[in-house]
Parts: sequence; C-alpha cells; structure tokens
Amino acid sequence: MIPFSPPRIDQKIIDEVVAALQSGWITTGPRTKKFEKQIAEYAGVQNALCLNSATAGLEIILRWFGVKEGDEVILPAYTYSATANVVIHCGAKPILVDVNAIDFNISMQRIADAVTPHTKVIIPVDIGGLPCDYDSIMNLAKGSASMFKAENEIQKGLGRILVLCDTAHSIGAFYNGKKVGSDSDASVFSFHAVKNLTTAEGGAVCLNLPAPFSNEKIYQALCIKSLHGQNKDALAKMQKGSWEYDVVEAGYKWNMPDILAAIGLVELERYDSETLPRRKEIFHQYINHFSKNEWAQLPVFKTDNSESSYHLFLLRVKNISEQQRNKIIQLISDKDVSVNVHFKPLPLLSFYKSLGYKMEDYPIAYDNYAREISLPVYFNLSSEQVDFVSKTVIESVEQVLAEK
Repeated sequence: MIPFSPPRIDQKIIDEVVAALQSGWITTGPRTKKFEKQIAEYAGVQNALCLNSATAGLEIILRWFGVKEGDEVILPAYTYSATANVVIHCGAKPILVDVNAIDFNISMQRIADAVTPHTKVIIPVDIGGLPCDYDSIMNLAKGSASMFKAENEIQKGLGRILVLCDTAHSIGAFYNGKKVGSDSDASVFSFHAVKNLTTAEGGAVCLNLPAPFSNEKIYQALCIKSLHGQNKDALAKMQKGSWEYDVVEAGYKWNMPDILAAIGLVELERYDSETLPRRKEIFHQYINHFSKNEWAQLPVFKTDNSESSYHLFLLRVKNISEQQRNKIIQLISDKDVSVNVHFKPLPLLSFYKSLGYKMEDYPIAYDNYAREISLPVYFNLSSEQVDFVSKTVIESVEQVLAEK
C-alpha cells in the first residue's frame, strides 16, 4: 500500500518532542517563540505568529482588520473550505471568483471584476504551492483605494483593500527571487500533518503591513487575541512575582503549544536541505513519466518569476468527465495506490450550495476539478514507488480512455 502523504516522523522528531515533554513546557513557551523567530527569518518578515492552525491565522487577521457583516471578501471558488469558512465566521460575504485554466490559482481579471465599495479583503490561494500573481493583486488593491470605504481606525490606516495570502501550501516557494511570505500585507502558512512542513496541526501568520503600522505592535496585539484576550501568556506569568494578568478583550484559544513547535523546529532546520530537494526530485520523476502521454496535462510548478514549493502534483487528464476521473481513481485505488483530489470547488459543497453559489458560474474551476488527480509526494516515497505510482496511473487512465 502506497499512502498519499504520511508525515516524516523519525528519531530526530521524536527526540525533540521528548525533550519538550521533559522540559516542563508543553504549552506555548520557549520553543514556540523560537519557532516564530525562525519562521519570520525564513519568510523574510519582521514578525510571525504561530497558531494552532492556518485557519486560525486567516481568521485572526480578518478579525484584527474588523471584517464584519456587510463586508465582502474576494477568494477563489477553487480552494479548501477553510478559506471561505473564516469569512463566514466573521459575518461577511465570501465573493467567489473563477481561476486560471493554465494553473489552479485565482484569476486576476475575475478579482478586478468583483471589487466593490464593500470589498475589504482579497484572499488569493497558492494552490499546490505555486505562488499567485502577488504583484498584480497588490497593485489592484492599491489602485482601488479611491473605492475603499474604511470603517475603523485600522482600515483608515491602511486606506485600501487588505491582501491576505493563503499560503498554506507554499512555504519555501519563490516569487520574484525571494521566498514566499513577504509579498502581501499578511501571509498564512499551514503546518497540518499532510503539509510539506508539519507540526501535526498548526500554522503561522507572517506580518508585512506597511507604514504607518508597526508589525511588532500588531504581533503583540494578535498574541493577546489568540489567547482569550489575556495580556500575559503562561511564559510571562511564570516570571518571579508576575502571576497577575488581565483580560482586555474576548479573545480566542488559538495558540500553538511547544510540543507542536518542537516538531516544527526540526522540520524547518532540514526543510531547504532535505525536504524541498526530495519533493522536487519526485516531481521531475513524475514529469518524465507523464510527459510521454498526450492525454496528460502536467502541473505548472515554475514560471519566469515564481517556483512552487512542490506541495501537490496536480495531474489533469485531458478530455474526460468527472465520472471518468472518478473511475480512474477507483482503478488506481484497487491497486493499493492512494491518490486524492484537490479540491472540490466551494459551490459543490452542501453549505455553500445552500447560500446560493452555483458551480456553473465558475466553469474553469469545475473543469480543473473534474479532470484532476493528486499523486503522492512525500519525503520517504522511494523512486521505485514513484515508478509504480506512475505505471499504475497510466494504466488506469488508458483503460478508461479505451472504454470511451
């Protein structure tokens, strides 16, 4: 059985987690703070806040910015539900737009068409680890400033639409020659179990707000918001005589524990030297296999100004239906190879259907989804296994195509 994306849990990870357990700090403490500093340095930003999920990271920024009922947030119809759910949590309206046909990322033209005076935030998503067109999105946000209606002091300070990048897939990706994370107002990484860099569960917000904002002050405010609105965390309260604290707002329970950060510290240390190179090798091995087949539409993982994090190998099969794709997946699974689909577009999900979103309004998103199969990519996947996966997928596709 070849699994889809198991985490790399080896002795180095185990030793660091055990050390965290034995240290006496298992909730947010010195390891989390160290991990935050290293993530900030890696992403090229001044401050990063580690939380218990990327979802929490997206929502905390929306709430900090004051997104509320009556506001609109633009995001792709092709993304995981978390990107839209956080908008719903804030009482705002997700404005779904279609994506590109060449890749899976949000369409610039569709963003431009969707901007209104109610637009407060744009959330582009780096599907599969390929960076979106950040420069164009930032330019659009700045160019729409005259239409922007600020409704609180933070929004007045920015004076335009906030660009909050869902970079859940793209840690280690490159855009304009530098690592993803500092290309918009804020970016949010995911460290979920299946991500390139895992902490089991977790995420990080990279802060890159322009002047007059102080990203350090925003970081401090978000720390409070992420821990019940309490003005001291456990580490600060443990200092001699520093037990007393206050609760200054009705905050949330979104902090990252040290046990999770311990995994992340090991993962980050070897990410560029081991994890990314191996994932890149697997991608190229798949490319060698599938490029020989006319029916294969290969994923875009490198452009003139960007390079993917090699998170998902998003294979598309030309000229097939959703039903044929599903049959191909069944044949592959019957041979003990695990594959996946990323993602069901939001309008196909019952909750978003109930809100009135219709799949026919997003034809490119549907076409991409209906023909897509995600193949296994993970550090311990051997070259022999990649060969077997490729052979299995090719045989399964050709069996279904022969039945047409």
